[in-house]
Amino acid sequence: MIRTLSRWAVCLAIVVAPAAHAQQKFSDITGPLEVKPVQGGATINVPFITWGGDAATFFANGGLKTKSDSIYGKSGLSLNLTPGDDFVQQVKDYMGGTSPFLRGTFRMLGQASEVLGQDPRTKPVVILQLSWSGGDHIVAREGFKTLNDLKKTAKKVRIACQQGGPHVGLLYDALAAAQLSNNDVEIVFVDDLTGPNGAAEKFRNDSSVDACCVITPDMIGLCGGLDSTGTGAEGTVQGAHVLVSTQNMSRSIADVYAVRSDWYQAHRDEVEKFVAGYLQATTEVVALRDAFEKTQRMSSEYRQLLTTCQQIFGEEVLPTLEVDAHGLLLDCRFVGLPGQIAFFKQSGNLSGFEPKMTAALDLATKWGYASSRKGFDPANFDLRKIAKMAGVDYVEPERVVQGEGATQFLDDDLDADTIVSFTISFEPNQTDFSVDRYGAEFERALQSASTFGGAAVVIRGHSDPTKTLVQLIKAGLKKGVIRRTGQKGNYRYFIQSQGGNSELDLSQTDEMVRLIKSGAFEGAADSPLQTMQAALNLSQARAEQVKQAIVNYADQRGINVNLTQLQPVGAGISDPVVSKPSNMAEARQNMRVEFRIVKVNPEDISESDFDF
Repeated sequence: MIRTLSRWAVCLAIVVAPAAHAQQKFSDITGPLEVKPVQGGATINVPFITWGGDAATFFANGGLKTKSDSIYGKSGLSLNLTPGDDFVQQVKDYMGGTSPFLRGTFRMLGQASEVLGQDPRTKPVVILQLSWSGGDHIVAREGFKTLNDLKKTAKKVRIACQQGGPHVGLLYDALAAAQLSNNDVEIVFVDDLTGPNGAAEKFRNDSSVDACCVITPDMIGLCGGLDSTGTGAEGTVQGAHVLVSTQNMSRSIADVYAVRSDWYQAHRDEVEKFVAGYLQATTEVVALRDAFEKTQRMSSEYRQLLTTCQQIFGEEVLPTLEVDAHGLLLDCRFVGLPGQIAFFKQSGNLSGFEPKMTAALDLATKWGYASSRKGFDPANFDLRKIAKMAGVDYVEPERVVQGEGATQFLDDDLDADTIVSFTISFEPNQTDFSVDRYGAEFERALQSASTFGGAAVVIRGHSDPTKTLVQLIKAGLKKGVIRRTGQKGNYRYFIQSQGGNSELDLSQTDEMVRLIKSGAFEGAADSPLQTMQAALNLSQARAEQVKQAIVNYADQRGINVNLTQLQPVGAGISDPVVSKPSNMAEARQNMRVEFRIVKVNPEDISESDFDF
């Protein structure tokens, strides 16, 4: 359950574009910048943003200025934490030497990558991943059930999103999951993340806008909550609902710190102390947060931290400690040391540094923020040394997570909770799936599982209903339950009932399944119930074989996989593409496996799932 604001609880001036609807290069937004050496002095300026992950920075520093008895103070650092919600200004300060640090999401760094990489001295070195977001959402109007629906209308779907902000990356991932691009939709860029010029107000006031990218308070204002639908009352929008959320797309928005390359080379010791201090603080903050969440008794130390956040972010942003300030930290998925190992060191992590950088540069160049690809460098720390400095255990995250107690899905539960889906087809009775033929689909399934770390990947097997329908007709005719009229190719069927004969529509699959389960056709030589059960068994076998093929594919390529996310389900004949096939080509359309990314109750996901 989302309890409070979200990642960006204020109206962030990430990018203030003169024309909100126009796509701009980041260099045009900043204007010409001169690269200057980093200012000297004992105290280092470090930006922060309005997000729960930065609470650990406050904790480590003892406030905005380093206290001698704080984690950073004891390590010999002297930091001045400065507001960084204006990312354009952050970039100007970074290039001009006011601060060697950048604080943002990985995709925000990507959007600014061409500017940041114009000089070798300012090439970003990513030193720390703080967290993954759990509090950002795409809200859509009635009629949009899954991400696939974003291209099922006659006109381009219009989506409101802040220009240059953190939701650009969220939208990029959401479209990519449905194999769409920005050219498949119309992005309506707005100036601000929230407030009068934000995406939520654009959605509320302009009925031609079909969806919007919003933070938690705006999401609640539009639809009433994560699992609610707007009624039009109390300011909500009729039919508005969450299409996708980082509660499920839990590895979309990665928060990071980066430093200038020249400063990193000259001050590696200070950078290591900064990272170690943050990780030590994360351990303590998570323990304080979780203790309050469990007991509802707030320790004096946790109250002081939340009070510090309230004072820094403002009471208008965090009116209460118990709900708003605490909830801000609940929306934040701290990754800790295991997250650093997974993000920077595990080559098979599809949500790790290299894949995320590739995606960030793809976004920057494809969406017009940059005309050339200028990447970043990882810090390549000795993380065992960092762990020792932070006083935390060094434990390698599992590459293959076995897990226990995975959510079990009944076939009837899937439609309402499906976020996005895609399909692969088979031959009759096929249960063997080669990498050569299905490798691209396996790769897509694994990438989806990685990005949607808070969701399940339901592998839903299907069977063709033709043989079951044939057996139903044969058994019904033999028992005299069914009467047939007409000629071949144009038969009509009637079934006896208490009210007399009624026409039997073989294309109504749900009704056919109900009749077969009733036992009305049993006793004849050909049993449609047995045939239908065999079709269900075949569909379950297909789903399980596909899961195993994906696991084998991941193992052969060293790709991380969480087995608890992969859930095989057999649908049998219950949901055919063609209800009554008239030829083999139509029958083959029913012989398929769907991959469905399905929402999972966030309380069913543990912190370790987000560190994977």
